[in-house]
Formats: sequence, C-alpha cells, structure tokens
Amino acid sequence: GTCSPCARPPAPPRGGARFVPYDPPRQLKVPNVLGQVTSLPSPGRAEFSIGGQALHLDGVLEEPSATELFFIFRDQTSGRETYGAGRFLYAALPQDGRLILDFNKAYNPPCAFTPYATCPLPPPQNRLPVRVEAGERKYGSGHSYRQ
Repeated sequence: GTCSPCARPPAPPRGGARFVPYDPPRQLKVPNVLGQVTSLPSPGRAEFSIGGQALHLDGVLEEPSATELFFIFRDQTSGRETYGAGRFLYAALPQDGRLILDFNKAYNPPCAFTPYATCPLPPPQNRLPVRVEAGERKYGSGHSYRQ
C-alpha cells in the first residue's frame, strides 16, 4: 500500500543518549550547499548506539538563547530513501548528562523541497555509518544533492 514519507518504525535511541560536554565549547565548522562554511557553537556531543554500534553526533546552538540542540546528520539511507544531503533533528538541552534523540522527528532541510534554499551540510563527524530508518523520507524536487 501507500504510506506517508514519515511512516517508519521508531529507531533507537528514542530512550536517551549520554551528553558529553565540551569544556570549553567548540566552534563547529558547518559547510552549506554553496560551499560556504559557518562556525556554530557546539556545547557537546550525544553518545548513543544503534544496532549495538557506538555512535555520536555533535549538536550546535543556532543562537545564544537556544533551548534546543540542533543536529545536522547523514546516515546510510541518505541519497536513497532519505534526502541526499542529510536531515535535521532538534533535541531539548541535556538534563543530568542525558538528552533524548528522537529520530522519528528527523526531517528534511528546505533544500529537499526547492533548489532556491541554502542549507547546512552535516560536518564529517555527523555522518553515521548506520541506517536511521525513522523520520522523514525522500521526496520533492529540491537540490539533487549526493555526496
């Protein structure tokens, strides 16, 4: 039958990830589809596992007063079942050294829908060597980005 681009079973680690703070916070270099690079503050990384494999993602703060961490990531579904450049995910700031990464809420950047958007790309450390089979799927006719 037909299903929504979002209709997928949940992927771990919906239950939680360990947050490892950077002291001091790092400046993460984030490239975009035009080849430009922006530095964003990264207060730390989320450590978790999928299928028994230890993984991590660096989160960034989009603005100093942000109440969420912003994760830009690619996985082994990128370019096939999901948008080629990667997907976005927000998570509430960590509490007691833990945070929730709910990959069911992973979504396509604006570039997936229009070639007129300029979107950030996942930094090298946010390219996961596993499949994240949750969240928004590939559709639309934006940039046909492949990496």
